[in-house]
Amino acid sequence: MATNLGAEQLRSVGGIGVSKASSFMKEFRDFALKGNVVDLAVGVIIGAAFAKIVDSLVKNIFMPLVSLLFPTEQSYLSWKWAVGNKEIPYGLFIGDVVNFVIVALALFLFVVKFLGWVARKRTAEEAATKAAAGPTKDQELLTEIRDLLAKKSSL
Repeated sequence: MATNLGAEQLRSVGGIGVSKASSFMKEFRDFALKGNVVDLAVGVIIGAAFAKIVDSLVKNIFMPLVSLLFPTEQSYLSWKWAVGNKEIPYGLFIGDVVNFVIVALALFLFVVKFLGWVARKRTAEEAATKAAAGPTKDQELLTEIRDLLAKKSSL
């Protein structure tokens, strides 16, 4: 049982799709341009650049030093176990583990130690500023009320 839709009905049905699509695009635009999304994108880009720096540090500085401690004819990149006709490149794994440890150490030093120190310093400065400013108006009123109650109870 097919129904024939008139031209006006077809336009109204098509209009629903267009309005939903424009609503979807508006929602997506609002989401994509939120400050949090932009901040997250910047963080990811900086994180990727930081990862490249750490990777270079591990591959070009630390791992050659490790290969000095364990002298072989080849560098750590060629350290492999041979099992039958298969090779297990454990030197690459060691490099990735060292890379992870350095990234974790850098994040710990920056996030936990440095930002914790900044937060403690800021709260100490705020506390010193509050102490130097003296009591607030509310504190003065509460002190007066306390003194009056103490005086009334001693009579």
